[in-house]
Amino acid sequence: MIRIINENDYSAVEALTISSFSETEFGYQQEADLIKKIRKDPSYKAELELVDEVDGKIVGHGLLSECLIKNENDSWKGLALAPLSVLPSYQNKKIGTNLMLALEKQSLIADYPFIVILGHPAFYKRFGYLPASKWEIFPPFEVPEEFFMIKELRKNILQEISGEVTYLKAFE
Repeated sequence: MIRIINENDYSAVEALTISSFSETEFGYQQEADLIKKIRKDPSYKAELELVDEVDGKIVGHGLLSECLIKNENDSWKGLALAPLSVLPSYQNKKIGTNLMLALEKQSLIADYPFIVILGHPAFYKRFGYLPASKWEIFPPFEVPEEFFMIKELRKNILQEISGEVTYLKAFE
């Protein structure tokens, strides 16, 4: 069951995040602390933070936060995914897929035009995420081009957008 997070879920999400990222190739890099910082930002919206629950246990979590794409003339507000995590024992059971689809639905309801992602292309390409550089959109840090992706949620909106992504201060 995918639902909007509530404060009673916070400790379970922290444990899930640490467990999930500890088993990745890059290891745990303070993603649980990032979640706490994002929640303190004035732009935080609980409806953009979802959990997946199986038999009363939180097994998956995803969080979207506001970001900007800016160039010398303009800026556009959208969303950034960070993090998306699934308990290791529940991976490869479509939990991450279902969370992604639910997060995208919430993004559409909230009327955001795009989502940027720093992640594994093999997973996110399935949802239509493409290298952001295709639209002259770049991250504020060095990363292999294929790992920094974007998806438009409004048809052809990316034709109007270019620049560098600015994340919330929580990411610093």
